[in-house]
Amino acid sequence: MNNLNVYIYILLAGGVSFLIRALPSVLIRKPIKNQFIKSFLFYVPYVTLAAMTFPAIIEATQSPIAGIIALIVGIIISWFGAGLLPVACVSCLIVFVTELFLVH
Repeated sequence: MNNLNVYIYILLAGGVSFLIRALPSVLIRKPIKNQFIKSFLFYVPYVTLAAMTFPAIIEATQSPIAGIIALIVGIIISWFGAGLLPVACVSCLIVFVTELFLVH
């Protein structure tokens, strides 16, 4: 692949990214009053983050079982009100202990 193709791909990706962000502000001038659309737009960032994060949780470990167990434990302790730092620390500890016993 030559350098010209790389620059074309970068410009194309930048253009698409710009259009995705610019078109809604140009096309939608009035405030959105539809409750369904407002709630849909509210949850889009969370769904996108979850779609990127959940596969990485499972695939980032040596054993997918360790990632699944850490995910379940993290969900449970966050359900009971633990913050982000304790959930992350406990999940890392769960992965470490699980892989210590499962992998060897």
